[in-house]
Formats: sequence, C-alpha cells, structure tokens
Amino acid sequence: MSHGEIIAPTGFHARPRYLRHMEKQPTQFADRAALVAHVKALSPLAGDDGVSDTRGGRAAAERLLAAIDPTAYGHSRNYLDGAVTRLSPYIRHAIVNLNEVRNRALEMGDGKALEKFIQELGWRDFWQRIYAQNPDWIWRDIEAYKTGFAPDDYADTLPPDIAAGETESAAMNHFIATLKTTGYLHNHARMYLAAYIVHWRRVTWQAGARFFLAHLLDGDPASNNLSFQWVASTFANKPYFFNLENLQKFAGMDAPCDYHTNKCFGGSYDDLAVKLFPHMEAL
Repeated sequence: MSHGEIIAPTGFHARPRYLRHMEKQPTQFADRAALVAHVKALSPLAGDDGVSDTRGGRAAAERLLAAIDPTAYGHSRNYLDGAVTRLSPYIRHAIVNLNEVRNRALEMGDGKALEKFIQELGWRDFWQRIYAQNPDWIWRDIEAYKTGFAPDDYADTLPPDIAAGETESAAMNHFIATLKTTGYLHNHARMYLAAYIVHWRRVTWQAGARFFLAHLLDGDPASNNLSFQWVASTFANKPYFFNLENLQKFAGMDAPCDYHTNKCFGGSYDDLAVKLFPHMEAL
C-alpha cells in the first residue's frame, strides 16, 4: 500500500481499497513454492529474510477464529505467551472482518468477561476511522513530542544495528529476528521495540514505522503508525517506555531478558526517565 492511499472508512463494515489491486492477482497455484515465487516477483525490493510459516486463506482464518478464547485473552494478553488470537493478518487482508470476530466472541460468554477483547477490536476500528478522516496524520507528527526533545533531535534513518538485529539488547534482537522471519510480533513486543527505537535510540517514529511495515504480515499504516505515535508521545499525553522488570515479567518466557544482555533497561522508572528524558522535569 502506498503511504498516501486512503483505506475504506471502517474496519467493522468496509473492505480495504488496496484489495482492488489484489483481486486482479491469480488465486490458484501449483504449490506453495509457486505462490512464494509469484509474491516475490511482485515485491522485487523485498529482502531475503525467509518466508513466514503463516498460511493464508479463509480455511486457516476459520480455524483460528474457532479457537479464540476471549476470556483468557482478557487475563493474559499482555504476556508474550498469552491467549492472543493471531487473527490480525486475516483481518488486515479482509479474509475475516471485525464483525465476525466480535460475533464469535459474543457467542462464548457474558459481556463483562469479553470486555477487554471487544475493546481491542474497537481500537483497531478506531485507528482505521482516524486514518480515513485524517489521512495526512499517518506520516506526520500529530502533536509535538512530550519528551523534552525537538523533532530535529531524532535521527531520520534506522541505525544498521537495529535493521540487522545486532543491538545492545538480546531481547530487542530476538524481537527483530522474530519480526523479520515470521512477519509477526506480539503487540507488547511491538511496543517494547518501538519504544527502544524512539526513546533509547532517539530515532523518529516514522523510521521505526517503515521498518515494521516492511516486515509485518498484518501491517497497515493506521494501526501501525498511530500506535507508533502513541509510543512516541505525538499522539498521547506522555511517552511510553518500560524497564527491565516489566520486560522480564511479560516477555521473559519468550525472549532473553537477563540483566547482562539488557543492561540498558535496568533501573526504576524514575531512573530511566532521567536517563531517557533529561530535559523533562517530570513524566
């Protein structure tokens, strides 16, 4: 999708316009290798980071839809081994829609137990509506940074060590490798990596957003870029950041989160605020 294209108004009711182009592509292939070759031919600038194991199509989406556990999701969604649905690529490419996911959830329990699950569907719809109504917000700062830094204090390009997954943090390297090889990251891992790029490395959120979109199977400018702006504080009242204790609690079962390979995240939130935002009196 080009950066300037406007998607259809709402994720609950409409079909993304970019699919008009995709509908002109063949839908039947001799085998998966032929499919992969066709997609690579459409994306000559794509790297050679491998092919995700994620299978497309309605049948795969329906299997995941049947297996959702909205109540467990509400309790565990922030943990990297939590009960997330993995439906986001299928929603992104209109194989299933938000109505279907919501209705399936409503069949499974009472409203209170499903509240967090339904809220997250609502957030996705909200991002799409914001994009449709304000397409120029997607690649520019909606508000000023609330970090004590000016926009010019942030680098415009992604450092090579981040692109290669060779940073000072073993956890961030794990997230980068996962992103590049699978086309997917748990939402909390996305927040950690986005915060690392913007706040620890002081790189513009736009550079980080482009990196994500280059690899995510479910990447779309609305959810991706507006979430990056929320982390950066250009679409929020303060920056999002984390410390090693938080990383170990929610990601330790999936990523290498020991102190010695993640020293940059050590300390209390107050300590890190002084380090990351020295020009701010208080966050």
